[in-house]
Amino acid sequence: MARDPRELVLSETFELLTEDIRRYHHVTHGYAERMLGQALVFLKAQANIVRAREEGKPWVRIVPTVPVDPAWHAFILRSQAYAAFCDEHAGRYIHHVPFQDEAILSGDTLEVTIPALRATGYQVDLEFWEGERKPCCPPECVPPEANR
Repeated sequence: MARDPRELVLSETFELLTEDIRRYHHVTHGYAERMLGQALVFLKAQANIVRAREEGKPWVRIVPTVPVDPAWHAFILRSQAYAAFCDEHAGRYIHHVPFQDEAILSGDTLEVTIPALRATGYQVDLEFWEGERKPCCPPECVPPEANR
């Protein structure tokens, strides 16, 4: 049985972030909890990729979907809690670098993302992933090499 993503942060942090998401994105409390849960699973998967890369494994690009990305943004704004999460799970800060390429635009990157999410052992709410083939960032995103 998959684990509850709430376990990835302190309960106080989860509730604070849920309220931030609810308030700023005008969604129900329950939907905000689900958004946050999936953002946490995504970040855990990203942290696993960061750690694997440090072990010499190849980089794998995963992406959040349109409904998951705002929850990641909300977490980043609570910078102390976000930095602590990153340190604990990735060993370093996980930057949010808006990026778009053909694989993201077509939804192909989600074919890599969903298995990475499942590999975390945490609950994957497929409503937030399947059928969400839209990129998480606006069309003016630039390739990552432009952000260096």
